[in-house]
Amino acid sequence: MSNETHYSTAQLQAMDAAHYLHPFTDHKELGERGTRIIERAQGVYLWDSEGNQILDGMAGLWCVSIGYGRTELADAAYKQMLELPYYNSFFQCANPPAVKLATAIAEIAPAHMNHVFFTGSGSEANDTVLRMVRRYWDLQGKPTKKTIIGRVNGYHGSTVAGASLGGMSVMHEQGDLPIPGIVHIPQPYWFGEGGDMSPDEFGIWAAQQLEAKIQELGEDQVAAFIAEPIQGAGGVIIPPDTYWPEIKRILARYDILLVMDEVICGFGRTGEWFGSQYYDLKPDLMPIAKGMTSGYLPMGGVIVGERVAKALIDQGGEFFHGYTYSGHPVAAAVGLENLRILRDEKIVEYVKQEAAPYLQSRIAQLAEHRLVGEVRGVGLLGAIELVSDKATRARFAEKGAAGSICRDMCVRNGLVMRAVGDTMIMSPPLVITTAEIDEMVSKIWRCLDLTAEQLGV
Repeated sequence: MSNETHYSTAQLQAMDAAHYLHPFTDHKELGERGTRIIERAQGVYLWDSEGNQILDGMAGLWCVSIGYGRTELADAAYKQMLELPYYNSFFQCANPPAVKLATAIAEIAPAHMNHVFFTGSGSEANDTVLRMVRRYWDLQGKPTKKTIIGRVNGYHGSTVAGASLGGMSVMHEQGDLPIPGIVHIPQPYWFGEGGDMSPDEFGIWAAQQLEAKIQELGEDQVAAFIAEPIQGAGGVIIPPDTYWPEIKRILARYDILLVMDEVICGFGRTGEWFGSQYYDLKPDLMPIAKGMTSGYLPMGGVIVGERVAKALIDQGGEFFHGYTYSGHPVAAAVGLENLRILRDEKIVEYVKQEAAPYLQSRIAQLAEHRLVGEVRGVGLLGAIELVSDKATRARFAEKGAAGSICRDMCVRNGLVMRAVGDTMIMSPPLVITTAEIDEMVSKIWRCLDLTAEQLGV
């Protein structure tokens, strides 16, 4: 079958239904509706096979940080493919792009984090975290410290370890998860779960659930706490201002590791290189992916703090863990060029000083809409809560219906936003302009109107 053959949308949809199993998809429903075929992209825009232009308010899947169509990344991949398309990092070998990328990441990471273990994805990065955390405590002569504490509704990938570390019940129900040695505490989701507490009161309460769980299990049993700086897939859950300072106080009291999952927040999304820096945290391990290559090639990793790295290097002997594509030279070359663009074009500074303040001021105006109970955001992340009653924060009777309607309205009107239940979330490319933000917010308002009309509000 020639790659040059032109297929109609209907032909591609039929082939898709016949052969392609998608991630996180009801395949029967998709087959009935037909897939949307995305053919090309440039900047912050996508075009489907019917010629419709769509503003990508999700940067692909949180990852296309520098926007689509950057030929520099394609050129970097092509050049590296001609020179060394692949070699592994086993057998005491390395390749120049992987070595250089590890060095470049260490330069922008928190000062105490100077080593990187490469993976193929964020899910693989969190599998690696599980192995590293437990190996570290074995090397400390504390083999009982195995339990990792995560958060309800947290997301750390969809592999067995990643889905277990995450706290999404729908994933746990498919596969008898979580695996042993992983427990979860409540998420810091004030709007949905704060009840009559103020945000500050709820932030303290949610943080103190970590201390309560450590005390319940026993410090000698607890290995680590894993959390996203801001929960992404869970609905852009931004902790109240009191949350992370209280977590820091608790962590200072107990001898456990802190794992900050930076797969979404890393590489500029919050206006800092990493979400850990935004919240002034000092993690021991940071899973990374997505924005490392702007999604142009799949790559992930774990940035490892000194106390864990020193134990693994000085005491650990051979670490029996790794992947065929760890430190893939082509992915690493693309990652290097992506970091160069982020640095040289001062994109992280642009997010902090211009794009993020403008986006947050514009989306804040959406709180006036009759369907909106709350708007929240940090950096180039945002969430809009859809409610039936603004005063009481009451949802619509059918859970998720409003979000599904709004999501579909968005795509029909040239915008990608994601629905998490009845929460609409956004994460546009870091290079989005103020004019494009205006366009996005205008489309959001129109889609909220259309959603309200269909709901009869």
